[in-house]
Amino acid sequence: MLPVKKLIILIVLLSGVLVAEANSGSEKIPGDIYMAFQTGNAKLLANYFNQNVELVVLSNDNVYSKAQAQQIVNNFFSNFPPIGFDEDKGQIPFSVIHQSGRGDAQSVIGKLKTNKGDFRVYFLLKKYSGKDYIHQLRIEKQ
Repeated sequence: MLPVKKLIILIVLLSGVLVAEANSGSEKIPGDIYMAFQTGNAKLLANYFNQNVELVVLSNDNVYSKAQAQQIVNNFFSNFPPIGFDEDKGQIPFSVIHQSGRGDAQSVIGKLKTNKGDFRVYFLLKKYSGKDYIHQLRIEKQ
């Protein structure tokens, strides 16, 4: 009887670990999105844009096509390049302040440090067919 109890406990523990892993996986932001903000790479970021993106970047505030949104973000990064990455000096260009998710959608608030000041970044990700897409992106001066 003792081996059956051990087996049941093991199954319960493993199922708890699997549920926790499944929940934490749903809130992970794709690494390429982090890298795009760290390096100021609009093309890499645009790989995650939905076909139409609600975009607020400085004076641009509208719904844009994926190509238009990439161009606007590229212009932003050209004018406001992220600071150089140096973890020893505490220079990390992009950091997440808050993220939350529900179902196949998650929102992220972050801070982008540039050579010309800091910006608040907000984006909304929605998952379709297993891929994350950015539906909203806001980059505002802090």
